[in-house]
Amino acid sequence: MTTIAVLGNGRVGGTLASGLTRAGHEVKVADRTPGSAADAARTARIVINATPGAGSLERLVALREDLRDTILMDVSNATADGPDGLPADLLYPGSSLAEQLQQALPDTRVVKTLNTMLYPVMTVPAALGRPPTAFLSGEDPDAKQVVRGILADLGWRPEWITDLGGIATARATEAAILFVPHVIRSSGFAPFAISIAR
Repeated sequence: MTTIAVLGNGRVGGTLASGLTRAGHEVKVADRTPGSAADAARTARIVINATPGAGSLERLVALREDLRDTILMDVSNATADGPDGLPADLLYPGSSLAEQLQQALPDTRVVKTLNTMLYPVMTVPAALGRPPTAFLSGEDPDAKQVVRGILADLGWRPEWITDLGGIATARATEAAILFVPHVIRSSGFAPFAISIAR
């Protein structure tokens, strides 16, 4: 059993916390109360960033010491929203939230994943009509292997997980968020994910 801290208790964080608890992990969810995030991160081996991406960098940099020597599983996308509240543009063009986090937190092993789907798919990937793909981006092979194990606990089969390489590859998966508003407008708010067909 692994202790996992989930930063963010919205739809994404709540979904992941429930799924990981069902899988047998000890999960600590940080809310917005002062000190909650630091307390959760300090005692966890794995920390999941499920905070709104526009403020993630500032929030997590404030936890630099608490995140030292942990694996940070980053599932957020940093976007500027349009008038309808849906993502309209990237906040870090030419970079990514994951790269910004890794640069700001050199003693933390950042792994980007699960950011190319609507949140219900994160914990029930087999519910889709076709297999989805979960991508991994990060510099540390051991950290990515740990995250593979977490994904497996959430129902992700090995063949559904694609390691893209270093943290810079998160630029590609984070840019995929720009698909989301168009898919929602055309098909409604139904679970979907990006999938690589071979």
